[in-house]
Amino acid sequence: MSSLQYVDDSNFREVIDASAVPVLVDFYADWCPPCRRLTPLLEKLSGELDGQLKIVKLDVDSTSLASQFGVMNIPTMILFKNGQEVNRLIGNQSRARLMKELTPHIN
Repeated sequence: MSSLQYVDDSNFREVIDASAVPVLVDFYADWCPPCRRLTPLLEKLSGELDGQLKIVKLDVDSTSLASQFGVMNIPTMILFKNGQEVNRLIGNQSRARLMKELTPHIN
């Protein structure tokens, strides 16, 4: 299982812009039960899709980026490709739903 990378205000743009593959950013909080339930799935997908997709976590309690991206509910996942937002998923997602939304951007 791959461990997820954590980003914050200081390295967010660098990680998103420098990535050769799409980046899925999980906007989460430690106190959020749905966020905690989503993490094992994201860890598994990170390992399975290594080289095709990068998955990073962003703690909404320690950044202003959530408001900059209009994140009103957590978990929210935003998929960036070539530094630009291409998809957004709000709430806990099943593996099937995540793959359906991610596949067009990683193949």
